[in-house]
Amino acid sequence: MLNDYHMHFEYGSYTDEFVNPFFEQAKKMGLNEIGITEHTHGFKEFKDLYYDELILDDSEVGNFQKKWLEQKTKFVHTLDEYKDYIDSLKKRGYPVKWGIEVCNFKNQKKAQEILSKYEFDYLIVSIHFIKGWGFDFSALKHKFVDENLTQIWRDYAKEIEAVANTGYYDILGHPFNLRLFKNIPNPSEVEDLLKNTAQVLKKNNMIVDVNTGTSYRYPIKEITPYKDFMKYVKEYDIPVILSSDAHYSEHVGMNIKEAAEYVKKFGIDEIVTFDKRKRILEKI
Repeated sequence: MLNDYHMHFEYGSYTDEFVNPFFEQAKKMGLNEIGITEHTHGFKEFKDLYYDELILDDSEVGNFQKKWLEQKTKFVHTLDEYKDYIDSLKKRGYPVKWGIEVCNFKNQKKAQEILSKYEFDYLIVSIHFIKGWGFDFSALKHKFVDENLTQIWRDYAKEIEAVANTGYYDILGHPFNLRLFKNIPNPSEVEDLLKNTAQVLKKNNMIVDVNTGTSYRYPIKEITPYKDFMKYVKEYDIPVILSSDAHYSEHVGMNIKEAAEYVKKFGIDEIVTFDKRKRILEKI
């Protein structure tokens, strides 16, 4: 059984005309169910958190990120609108789960206050910024070269530890995707933080998002997490989900079968499904 539990409707609208192709592609790809996990930057409730979190000064980074926050896909909907549309899909028998992808805000108290009003099927938290820098912006990727790469990785791991230790989230989104532009430190310099991260996830009963988005959207062309971290996912018996991180319907289920074979190489033969934050293990 295969599912795709991390994808986004953000480049369209909450209408059947836009959404139906996602489900048609899921069926074509042999998926049992899909999970929608809109980014928090699509919702008005989270606007202040982004303006508080990101570098928004007159530097290159600040100017770029100010423009990013002004894009037409940002802060468009309310969470009520999102909930109502997913509820309507469920009532009509669509094979869908309701999730959300939350950024690693410093103000977790505020983020959780917003989220606690809703009964999601599951919550993903993903590291999207390091000290206010959105590291997956290709326009700003030179910072990986300009600054100490190993320290960037250590700062990233600290962000994981901070959000994991809240004990609030179900899943860590695309762990160690900061390899996306092929900026790869010496393995010996980051081995300890990989192990420590796995221990932190285990302690907080979190799940790893095995995400194919980096295999078709970024130069690294690999499934995330990469193999050096996956060995610790197996060692610490951390459950997984499979996902495409699709932003367009044609990418639903992209490389999901490859992801299934990838995790099997580490001796993992089950994936997690959800219903109102309750976990069910299913054989792949």
